[in-house]
Order: sequence, then C-alpha cells, then structure tokens
Amino acid sequence: MPLNKNRSLSLKEMTNSDFNRLSSYIYNNYGIKMPVGKKTMLQCRLQKRMRELKISSYKEYCDLVFSKQGQEDEIYQMIDVVSTNKTDFFREHAHFDFLKNTILPGLNKNDSSGNFVKVWSAGCASGEEAYTIAMVMSEFKEKNPDFDFKILGTDISNKILTEAANAIYPLNKVSDIPLNLKKKYLLKSKDKTLAKVRIVPELRAKVKFARLNLMEDNYNVQEKYDIIFCRNTLIYFDKETQKKVVFNLINEIKNNGYFILGHSESLINMDTPIKQVSPTVYRKV
Repeated sequence: MPLNKNRSLSLKEMTNSDFNRLSSYIYNNYGIKMPVGKKTMLQCRLQKRMRELKISSYKEYCDLVFSKQGQEDEIYQMIDVVSTNKTDFFREHAHFDFLKNTILPGLNKNDSSGNFVKVWSAGCASGEEAYTIAMVMSEFKEKNPDFDFKILGTDISNKILTEAANAIYPLNKVSDIPLNLKKKYLLKSKDKTLAKVRIVPELRAKVKFARLNLMEDNYNVQEKYDIIFCRNTLIYFDKETQKKVVFNLINEIKNNGYFILGHSESLINMDTPIKQVSPTVYRKV
C-alpha cells in the first residue's frame, strides 16, 4: 500500500530565524508569549498544517504566512493551531456559586440593568464557560420571571468558535455538570454509537459567539456589559499586555458591574477602577 503523501513528507528543522519571525508576529499581534523554549512546541503544532499544504520547510511556511494571501487566510489557520483552548464546564466552581448567590440577586434589584443582564466570556475557547454561565442564569430566571440575559463569547480561533457554536461535546467533557442540569440542558445523540451530547437549543439561543483579538486597541463592542469573565487567558500574556487587556475590558463594563479572572491570575500592581469583592472577583466602582 503506498504511503499517504502528506504523512511521507519530510519536514526540515525550524531555524532560529524562522522561529523569531513567527514568534515575534504572534506576540506583537496576539500577545501570546513565545520564548525560545517554545520553539519545539511551535514546530510540532505547525507540522500537521504544513503537511496539509505540502510545504516541507518552515521558511516556505513563513513566506506564505507573511504574503498578502497569507495575511488574508493562512494567518488565521496558524493562530488556530498555536492558540491554547483549555476549558471545562463549571471550571473553578466558586465563581459560579458567587454568580448565583451574590451577583445575580444584586443585579436583579438594580434598576440600571433593567433586569436584563449582559455577560461577556472573553477567551471563551470551545464554549464550556459561556454555556455554564447560561445554565446558572437560566436557573435564576426560572425563579425570577422578569429577569433575562444574553451572553457573548469571543476568541481568536475561528475553528474553536465553530465548535462552540455547534455546542456538541463528548460525554467525558460534561462530567462536572450537576445531574439535574444535565437532564435539563443536554440532549443525547440519536446515534447510540456516538458518546456525545448537545446543548439544548433554548440555551444555545442565549449565547452568541464572535471572533475578537484581545490585543486590539479598540474592541468595537456596541454595548457595555454587566459581567465580564476573562479567566485563565491573561496567563498567556506578559505584564504589559495583561495591563492593556485588563484596562480595555474594564472599559466595557458598566458601573457597578463585575470582572472575573481565573484563580491563578492577579491584578497586583495595577491601579484599576475596580475593587476585589471575592477571590479573583472584582467590581467596577
């Protein structure tokens, strides 16, 4: 049996020059740190894509990325490959308890939000965080009929956003969802051989996804948000980039709105117009 040409393609080693071209571009345009220690990781992540393109040298791939055509197309393919998209349902559960028990009851009493709460999941990856928020808010809405909400999820990866919009997940990804919520918000595949579930359409209708690069100077967001989740995203940026992103996001939060970071992230040494009200939960003052 003949070998698949894509698999038999021999790739040359990535040179320091090629690595510097790519890593500098990724950092300057997307804020993702690429120190020399990540050269092997970058090389490995690009290999599958290069085989698909039948490109055998990283120099040739760099030339494609930085060509006019590449800037319109291939650059997005590359970012899909190099970006990290680790996320889970109900990850860092304490935040969702605080959302349910403190944030939502407070916002629901605040006439300025008009009982319609807008949430932004920045760096949403494949959508687990956004749909977790939607489950919590939907449960709150059942007990408070005048309350309503909508959620925006953004990420830089087109591929991962397509997965988020499809809202189909393997069974092992939904194990942390409480059983009562699984019964209400997950649909099992009609094909019994597929160990997958899908978020119910009523919940999917509450969540919209869009591509957004947090490194942009202007997010061009049309409205202010009551709550912004930006969890476990800042860890991929250096301090200066973190500061830029944090201030840009805070600017999109309503007064008295909330900003939620991951438990491994901090705003130490940032003079921001927000105050901490719970571990890694802040309120705009």
